[in-house]
Amino acid sequence: MSVEIVLDAHAGIGESPTWVAAENALYWMDVRKPAVYRYDPASGAERCWPVTSHIGAFALVADLSGAVVALREGVHRLDFASGSLEPLAPPPFDPALFRFNEGACDSTGRFWIGAMFEPLDENSQATPQKCALQTFTFDTGLRPVADTSALHNGMAWSPDERLFYVSHTQTREILAYPFDASRGLLGARRLFAQIPEAVGGVPDGAAMDAAGGYWCALHGAGRLRRYHASGEVDRDIALPVSQPTMCAFGGASLDTLYVTSSAENLTPEQLREEPHAGALLRLRPGETGIVKPYVVR
Repeated sequence: MSVEIVLDAHAGIGESPTWVAAENALYWMDVRKPAVYRYDPASGAERCWPVTSHIGAFALVADLSGAVVALREGVHRLDFASGSLEPLAPPPFDPALFRFNEGACDSTGRFWIGAMFEPLDENSQATPQKCALQTFTFDTGLRPVADTSALHNGMAWSPDERLFYVSHTQTREILAYPFDASRGLLGARRLFAQIPEAVGGVPDGAAMDAAGGYWCALHGAGRLRRYHASGEVDRDIALPVSQPTMCAFGGASLDTLYVTSSAENLTPEQLREEPHAGALLRLRPGETGIVKPYVVR
């Protein structure tokens, strides 16, 4: 299968590809730079909005004039015209120890935001801790959800939105919860899939296709893995980067899969062997996606 290098961005941690059909454009971000980006596939034009600290997730506002960005220092509104940031909610954790990590909107406009234990002091001897998953709306602000992890990833909903998926990357687990869309409540969780250590990677970001297939970026293993709705592995797709981070369906027919990736923690020798680390990729996997909500209410 052909995998195309769309942008050789050399991102520290490229993340959160989001297709906006109204603009025929893809938004994404770099955790480390840190910034939100917009890419127009038709013209190749790019835009960039720098932010002030590690960005873990973003969701667009209804009129597409800006985004809600989950920064280490709290949740803010980013205005695309001015580039200004307006504080909306303080972080629900000690930002010296945690940052936000990954996010996704459900069909009602709740913005689900994960967390990651990542001390600012790289030499910290602090014992890894867990943090609660959060939801955000403009009316309610941040609210904790009964799922805790030292590293949330892989958020997606089944096509009928009756199941919510999230991965706990450090334990290599992908979990499935019954989901009450009207109230935003999770039921009793079950293990959907476990990534064996022999695979060599961990579960990162994910996307859902129209047939109920769950596409998981295997960070460190250089591949995308599709799971059937039953949790059985369907197939793997090899990528020209070892650290894919997240995928999203896009294009007019939602038949194109965009993939972000990371160059972080690769040695100079590894970077010579992997010159496209941190690139934005795309491919046509033979499946179509579903319309993915991306607007926070």
